[in-house]
Amino acid sequence: MRPIEEIVALSPVIPVVVLDAPQDAVPLAQALLAGGIGVIEITLRTPQALAAAAAIARSGLDIALGIGSVLDDRQLAAARDAGADFVVTPGTPPMLAQALAQARKADGLPALPGAATASEMLALRSLGFSHLKFFPAEPAGGAAYLKAMAGPLPDLRFCPTGGIDLAKA
Repeated sequence: MRPIEEIVALSPVIPVVVLDAPQDAVPLAQALLAGGIGVIEITLRTPQALAAAAAIARSGLDIALGIGSVLDDRQLAAARDAGADFVVTPGTPPMLAQALAQARKADGLPALPGAATASEMLALRSLGFSHLKFFPAEPAGGAAYLKAMAGPLPDLRFCPTGGIDLAKA
């Protein structure tokens, strides 16, 4: 598996996608690739999300497949089984952080664990995570907040999600 550093470098954005129909997954991934986007995150917000992600994984397309909104170790296992190249969490309580760290160690499964506070960021950093999802980005302080965090946490990188529009990107 590619390390998370390589995955986030594949594209200037990571589209966060909600799919109701698995048959739409591969054509959407093909369109993203044609448009120069090499990463996709399928969120677990619909009953068909895992089937949609699995369709992309089986397609052989050279797109980094993320499965997001992972909330617990059951969903983490399901995402891994569906063929995720990485997983994303909206927040990362200690038990989920430990499960992510274990999956990284056992299977090499990269993650973008979610964090919104300095304490959460430090806790994830202590587990060896260097790339984090900053969520909800705009309500939590946006670019100004991330600039403030860069001082004490210069070794962390962030993927901001939530409230990011074209003007704020």
